[in-house]
Amino acid sequence: MQIPTWTKPALYGAAAGAVVLAIVGFSSYGGWVTGGTAQTMADKAGEDAGTQIVSALCVKKFAAAPGANMQLAKLKEAKSWDRDNFIEDGGWSTIDGVADGIKGVADACAEQLAEMDELPATVMAPATDEAPAING
Repeated sequence: MQIPTWTKPALYGAAAGAVVLAIVGFSSYGGWVTGGTAQTMADKAGEDAGTQIVSALCVKKFAAAPGANMQLAKLKEAKSWDRDNFIEDGGWSTIDGVADGIKGVADACAEQLAEMDELPATVMAPATDEAPAING
């Protein structure tokens, strides 16, 4: 049996195509990552989510503090690289039960506050010992 002459170049082309497909498919272009990379990405996403949640609480704490409008004016007057220190010194970026705080909260909180024209209204629920009435 005679093997056609075009077979050898076709097999080399198929092998090269398989290698290129594997490289592209398993690289970041194809979306495939190793387990370690996936874990790192998940950890980063968790940290970012925590930072955003606590920074939202920081903004609420800042707005509820006495003299908040005056403090907002001082924050806006501060240099951009000093704003996170202003928030940390005021104690707005800390939450109960977290001794060391969460990385990046003061910076995110200061950034959100600096972009505001006015502070959000804070609504405090009245303290009562009674259960809320249910209309039915």
